[in-house]
Amino acid sequence: MTHSFPVRVYYEDTDMAGLVYYANYLRYIERARSDWVRGHGIDQRAMKEGEGLVFAVRRVEADYLAPARFDDELIVATRVVQVTGARMVMEQVVSRAGTPLFQAMVTLVCITEAGQPARLPPALRRMVH
Repeated sequence: MTHSFPVRVYYEDTDMAGLVYYANYLRYIERARSDWVRGHGIDQRAMKEGEGLVFAVRRVEADYLAPARFDDELIVATRVVQVTGARMVMEQVVSRAGTPLFQAMVTLVCITEAGQPARLPPALRRMVH
């Protein structure tokens, strides 16, 4: 199932050429992933306080396909591609009017507050299968 998250491009998101600064796409997809997690009923604060676990991005493979500009209305589509005991891979595509502008494969893991790797919570693994 694909999750959609709307984003409006603000002036502060753009560079001197009037295009969305490349690093801001990472912000957009982060917001969309946070919304996906929340929408699945996962309370990240409770996960940290109760289990001592937090999500961390392990890898991002990104392709910049076309520029977005000030005041564009974008959609970030997020879908789970793979889940194992220790990681979740998500595909995220930022589009404008159905045209892909940016796409990324993001690998998420869980770590302890000390930064040690940990298994994904069983409820999360079951939910996305």
